[in-house]
Amino acid sequence: MNGTEMKNVTAALRNNMEKVIVGKEEVIDKVILSLFCAGHILLEDIPGTGKTTLAKALSKSIDCRFKRVQFTPDLLPSDLTGINFFNQKEGDFVFREGSVFTNILLADEINRATPRTQSSLLECMEEYQVTVDGETYSLASPFLVIATQNPIEIQGTFPLPEAQLDRFFMKLSVGYPNEKAEAQMLSNLIDVHPIDTLTPVCTAKEIIDAQDYVRSITVADSVKKYIVRLVNGTRNNDKIRLGVSPRGTLSLMRASQAKAAMDGRSYVTPDDVKSVAPDVLNHRIICKGYNLTQSSAASYELIDMLLRQTEVPTESSYYVEG
Repeated sequence: MNGTEMKNVTAALRNNMEKVIVGKEEVIDKVILSLFCAGHILLEDIPGTGKTTLAKALSKSIDCRFKRVQFTPDLLPSDLTGINFFNQKEGDFVFREGSVFTNILLADEINRATPRTQSSLLECMEEYQVTVDGETYSLASPFLVIATQNPIEIQGTFPLPEAQLDRFFMKLSVGYPNEKAEAQMLSNLIDVHPIDTLTPVCTAKEIIDAQDYVRSITVADSVKKYIVRLVNGTRNNDKIRLGVSPRGTLSLMRASQAKAAMDGRSYVTPDDVKSVAPDVLNHRIICKGYNLTQSSAASYELIDMLLRQTEVPTESSYYVEG
């Protein structure tokens, strides 16, 4: 894949999803960016803002497999990973695949499942494989987990632990639409839901090619050092109890590469880093005096402060002609 093909795939996905999700171009772009980075997404927002619809719009835009799982307290780890059962007809144990054997998995209301069930996603999200009874099974490519949760409702939920949160590439919020977008939404839904009319605009192979292309985007040494300085700022701040992990450092670089690729550039600029940093780093920080569910707003403020305070590389150190 080249830069032109990358922009074409991006535009096709964006235009298709905008038929369903109105007035949320920035959120759509970030979801597409995460897909190009093979990064899992946590959509955190109040009910009814379109989290599930957003995930479905992405899956319907790609010619690939999609599964939706409603997370509940009685959901078992084996429902996700699969199970070996005794087949009387064959007289032997047979492996039955779980829900993670797909390309896009929608984990709806993930914080309603027990910690035991939540933890069954750890291996597949990080290593793209599942181990059942000592046997390891590889997952399909591309593989993407889109999880949703309601930050307001606490009763009957199990907050995601730090290890689980760190495996999410980005944490996004859809938010309320503006008046114009909401009026347009009513017009779109007057007859039939537009998601029912969506058809694929790209293949799974094109997504894999796009992911490969993102990894080829040049990141100058000065930009790498800038990324490291930003991350180290979260680890050496008196207001932060838990700073960003090395996995977060890599995620920030990868997201910056994808942003550059989607904008038609073959190299990363500090502005690319700045534009993706809040959504990549926010959920990886715990501020002092806050717990995991309360820390989000304070984390955004601290990230914004670090972006303003951290020295930015000069253009001559990262600009690539041509």
